[in-house]
Amino acid sequence: MRLKQGSFLWYLYLDKIYCLLSVRNVKALAEYFHILDVHGKNTLNDVLFYHFLHHVTDLKKAQINIVFDMLDWNAMGEIGFEQFYMLVCMLLAHQNHLEGQFMYRHSRPVFDLLDLKGDLRIGAKNFGMYRFLFNIHKQELKDLFHDFDVTGDNINPDQ
Repeated sequence: MRLKQGSFLWYLYLDKIYCLLSVRNVKALAEYFHILDVHGKNTLNDVLFYHFLHHVTDLKKAQINIVFDMLDWNAMGEIGFEQFYMLVCMLLAHQNHLEGQFMYRHSRPVFDLLDLKGDLRIGAKNFGMYRFLFNIHKQELKDLFHDFDVTGDNINPDQ
């Protein structure tokens, strides 16, 4: 996944230590979000979201839909600015090769996003579905689940 050069997000700065945007960049991002929000509901629906991500990234339609479903945690068919901000930080972390730092600094929000069922567990299949967001290759995912298999059930990420 890459940001397209020249898109608005290309010019935002992500702090390398905390993986957050500066106040000035958050203000600019909020204005951008309001421009995208053509319905004036302080949300983006799936169509607006798709066109935004299609314009700024090289993600495929299926991947964009997966990301939207992940961010639309309450299944309302819309995402708000908080989810949009989290996505932009993830995209910028990926662009700047800070995926590991981002996951470390924001482990709880990332966990909450990936825990789709709300049962405080992330299965290998579920995590594998979103690995493109964090630039995790298949073998790295297998190693990660093997290293952190505290239950001893030897979950295979390919399942």
